[in-house]
Amino acid sequence: MKLLLKLSFFCLLTIYCSKTYGQQPTDCINAVIACGNSDLTLDVSGVGTQELSGSNTCSSQENNSIWLQVTLVSDGTLGFTLTPNSANINEDYDFFVFGPNASCGNIGQAIRCSTTNPDNAGQSNNLTGMNGTSTDTSEGPGPDGDSFVRWLDVLAGETYYIVIDRPIGNSPFNLEWTGTASFSEPPTDQSTITGTVLDLENCDVDIPFTDGFTTFNLSDNTAFIRGSQTDVDITYHESASDANIGIDPLSDRYTNISNPQTIYTRITNRTTGCFEVSSFDLNVNLGPDFNPPSDFILCDNLNDGDNKNGRVTFDLTSKNEEILNGLNPADFNVSYHTTLTDAETKTGPFNAYYNTTPFNDQVFVRIEDVLNPDCRSITTLNLIVIRTPEAFNHTVLQCDEDGLLDGITMFNLNQSNIELTGNIDGRSTKFYEDVSRTKEVNGDAYTSTTDSQIIYVEVINDETGCSSFSELNLNVSLTDAQDTMLEVCDDDGIEDGFHLFNLLNANNTLVDGLPDGLDISYYETYNNALLEQNVLDPSFTNTIPDSQIIYARVENMNNCYGISEVNLVVNPLPEINIDDLDYYCLNIFPNTIPIDAALLNDIPSNYTYAWSTGENTYEIQINQADIYNVTVTNITSGCSKNRTVVIENSNIASFDSIEPFQVTDASQNNTIIVFATGEGIYQYALYDDDNTDVYKPFQDSNVFENISPGIYTVRVKDVKNDCGTIKDKVSVIGFPKFFTPNNDGVNDTWQVLGVSSMFQPNTRILIFNRFGKLIKELDPLGKGWNGLLNGVKLPTDDYWFAITLQDGRIFKNHFTLKY
Repeated sequence: MKLLLKLSFFCLLTIYCSKTYGQQPTDCINAVIACGNSDLTLDVSGVGTQELSGSNTCSSQENNSIWLQVTLVSDGTLGFTLTPNSANINEDYDFFVFGPNASCGNIGQAIRCSTTNPDNAGQSNNLTGMNGTSTDTSEGPGPDGDSFVRWLDVLAGETYYIVIDRPIGNSPFNLEWTGTASFSEPPTDQSTITGTVLDLENCDVDIPFTDGFTTFNLSDNTAFIRGSQTDVDITYHESASDANIGIDPLSDRYTNISNPQTIYTRITNRTTGCFEVSSFDLNVNLGPDFNPPSDFILCDNLNDGDNKNGRVTFDLTSKNEEILNGLNPADFNVSYHTTLTDAETKTGPFNAYYNTTPFNDQVFVRIEDVLNPDCRSITTLNLIVIRTPEAFNHTVLQCDEDGLLDGITMFNLNQSNIELTGNIDGRSTKFYEDVSRTKEVNGDAYTSTTDSQIIYVEVINDETGCSSFSELNLNVSLTDAQDTMLEVCDDDGIEDGFHLFNLLNANNTLVDGLPDGLDISYYETYNNALLEQNVLDPSFTNTIPDSQIIYARVENMNNCYGISEVNLVVNPLPEINIDDLDYYCLNIFPNTIPIDAALLNDIPSNYTYAWSTGENTYEIQINQADIYNVTVTNITSGCSKNRTVVIENSNIASFDSIEPFQVTDASQNNTIIVFATGEGIYQYALYDDDNTDVYKPFQDSNVFENISPGIYTVRVKDVKNDCGTIKDKVSVIGFPKFFTPNNDGVNDTWQVLGVSSMFQPNTRILIFNRFGKLIKELDPLGKGWNGLLNGVKLPTDDYWFAITLQDGRIFKNHFTLKY
């Protein structure tokens, strides 16, 4: 049989333990007897008496030890594997085996031992023990060995002592027996076989009754634990350690020290000493599990004839369901008592209670188990009487404004709340047609039934729900007030038909001819005015554009005098263009141009005009730059709007008198820069010499690039106000690269381009052959050279020229004559 022995270290040598015992399994004489399949739980502290000095060959002694006594009941082999609960390689366990049949007074030398340190020995784990594969019988200390030695060959009846020692570490361990030999079987807790529940429960019948401590008879469980076993002793202990060691047994009559509490039972075989430990719980029943009742709160009432005395009759049984909180009421009795003693002794119970202390009182509640009345719970129940709110009678007068003067109209009863409640915060009202207050009516909109009627009021404290009663007298008035109108111009910056009105401006018209001291309030709808709901702020912006009717309620001391219409009119401003920009051409001065008020979608005769020039016509004439303002006013509404016309100067351009053009010519990129001045905005174009064909269309830039040689007309026009166009001629000098005198009308002669009677007329032009012989001097104003010399065609070839312009510039280069 294999046995798993579970041992736990709860205290270390170096740690103080709060509880010590007279005996510990740290000495041979107190060795734990290992029996079949026993689980042991021990508190281990210290080494007791040092018994290993000189008794082993593994060079060690007790550090933190447990002694086990093993008696075999069959032949075979005895081995074990010890596994620390921590896999940390530094957790180091040693062991020593003595026997067979050694005595504690003469233990002799260990026949097996191992003190190998797993970390020093380079092991991969920290297990140790005896097995069938090892050959050595002792090893260690330190790095020597592998922590395992040869197991024992044992005979039935032999007894061995095994010492488990932990020199390093603090974790418990598991011990698994291996081999073929078997141990004596321990006794058993027979209740686990019969299925008997050992837990004991008692009511708390010892004073004080609510501390959870009372007396139990532990021997009630003895017969169930022993069962059919005849050779066992049964003892009870407060801890598992006491039960394992067999110390400090409890008496049969035992008062628990905690609730609940576990009691440990040691069942010991008188012959073998083998034992088993089991447990059961002690529970002190503190009474039924109830729900502490919330305060029992009632409003003071008139049932006793006085709703201000703070005394009412409480039906205490109405709290039973809350207290039992789902428990079956057939299983529990709930009773109410005036004192704690009465509740404990179940004296003088009652169900209905008229409190003796006004407004605040207390009773005691006893909850007991029907089958076990000694198990009871006691709690308190607070009885609170809430004061009723003050309530006041009031009379209200309403206008008969429903279109039929019959003395019947609609009331907003809630408008009287201040008077009915005394203007106390946290009060609300309900309204009823009948004196018994069963027919509730809508307080926001109630239509009276006669011209003088009583409404019955309930005034409620919103926090407590308690209420009192009063009356509201409804009277109907047949008086009236006047309608009126408020007009404004839509001049608030956004012309949308909406405007902020000061409604107070209508007050005087509304009450003209009526008595002094009337109150006026304004409403968006007729019903709101009638029921006094959603009163408007005197600063009110209409919600319907252009024209909207609102309603004014005129009152005398909250009594309606009349409801009138107030028409809010937002008149539009004149529809004009408010800003404009125009130009005056200085070159037409003193001629004038017209400007006007720019009226849109209307005729000028409907308005008046006031110009900053002093004129008052729709249109005026001007001939100078300035800022002109005009105020346009609607003759009917009187609403005005301002228009501003800005006149700026413009003018035809003028060429620079000193250098109208800057020309870069006789180059790869001929350019013309035009210099023109004036108040206008100008564009520039190039036309041919005859000013008929466009060479470069109008452009914003005054620079023309990549211009072919020749003579051009430059045009400059004003685009700011179309004040006119100026023009002038410009020359671009250039030299053709070739000419073809074949009389086809294209390139038949060679001549310097850009020269005319206006430009460079005194230019000298000389032509040479490739050998430098002068062939021709050209007239700069003539048609050019046709390729003849003395009437004879010269051959195709390159020819050279030397040109001296009138402005002194000299150019030399060549060109090609080809046919």
